[in-house]
Amino acid sequence: MSKSLNTAQQKFTTDVPGKTADSEKLISIITEGLLEKKAKEIKILDVRNLTTLTDFFVICHGTSETQIRAIANSAIEKVKEKTGEAVWKQEGMDARRWIILDYVNVVIHIFNEEKRQFYGIERMWNDAIFTDVADI
Repeated sequence: MSKSLNTAQQKFTTDVPGKTADSEKLISIITEGLLEKKAKEIKILDVRNLTTLTDFFVICHGTSETQIRAIANSAIEKVKEKTGEAVWKQEGMDARRWIILDYVNVVIHIFNEEKRQFYGIERMWNDAIFTDVADI
């Protein structure tokens, strides 16, 4: 297990009060899948105090359509392998510019760099609690 992943797991296990075990476990598994495919600028946004739609967003980007699809497939496969849980809803797998994987409590956004900057989800949710996986 990589140092970034170990540190991310420790941070979410110890620093986020009131977090459900399911979301905690899911974030660790998702992060592992994203890191394996070298996703760029992984950020975890805690939006529990801002919306009832989900607890967390995991946002990252890839450098090519092939990598973006590989990142998404890695997250899907890791979650299925380790929890038996299938993605509830998914969008964008064909276009591969912005893929959304919805696990209800955790929603993953995988962008190409241009779409990530254009839509600016981090700016829209700037009141969220941010964790930059690369900086942990």
